Amino acid sequence: MATEAASYMIVVGGGKVGRNLTRELVSQGNEVTLIENDRGRYLALEQEFGAAATYGDATELWVLDRAGIERATLVIAVTGDDEDNILICQVAKDKYEVADTIARVNYPANREWFELLGIRPYVSATDLILRMVEHSVPKHGIIQLLDLGDQGLEVVELELQEGSSGEGKRVGDLSMPEGSLLISVLRAKKGFVPGPDTVLEAGDEILAVLDPGKEAELQSLFSA
Repeated sequence: MATEAASYMIVVGGGKVGRNLTRELVSQGNEVTLIENDRGRYLALEQEFGAAATYGDATELWVLDRAGIERATLVIAVTGDDEDNILICQVAKDKYEVADTIARVNYPANREWFELLGIRPYVSATDLILRMVEHSVPKHGIIQLLDLGDQGLEVVELELQEGSSGEGKRVGDLSMPEGSLLISVLRAKKGFVPGPDTVLEAGDEILAVLDPGKEAELQSLFSA
C-alpha cells in the first residue's frame, strides 16, 4: 500500500519562531528546509537540523533555487524584517508558483502593505495578544476572531448586554442582519450550538460569522 508523500516546506528565518516551527514540522513528518542568513545562527541550526538548514539570503533567487523552491508546497517567511517577508512570499507565488505562503508581520502598522500586495495569510503576534486582552475584558464590544479575507467572511465575538433588543429572545425570532449567522453561544463558561428555540440571556457570549461591513448592524442587536 503506497504511503502519502510528505509535504515539502521552506521556512525562512532561523530565529526562535523559525527554529521552533521547523522542529515541530519535522516532528510531524514533513520535509523542511530552514534558510538563515546570519552565519553564527546558521551554524547553530546546522548542529540541530543538519542538511535541513541552509545558509543564505532568501531574497536572492539562487538561494531559493538551491533550497528547491520549485517543488515546495508551502513557503513560510518569519524573518524579523517585514520587507523581506513580503518579498519572499511575492517571489514564491509569482515566480515559482508556490501554492501557499504564510508571512510574519513584525510591526502591525505594516499590515496595510501585506494587504495591498496580496500577501495572505499573515500572522501578527501583537494582534493575537491584543485579541486575547480584549477577550479577557468582561464588558467588551465586538471582537474579530478570524478574518477569512479570501472567502469574504469574518468570525466575530460579542457579548449580549442587558437591555439589548436580543435579550430574552429566541434565536429563531432574532432579526439578524442579512449576511450574518449566529453559530455558537458561551454561557457560564460552557459553549453550545443554539437552536431556533434557544432563549438568549444577558451575559451570553455570541459567536457569529458575517460579511465584512455588517459589524455595526450586528452589534446594535446585542448592545444596550
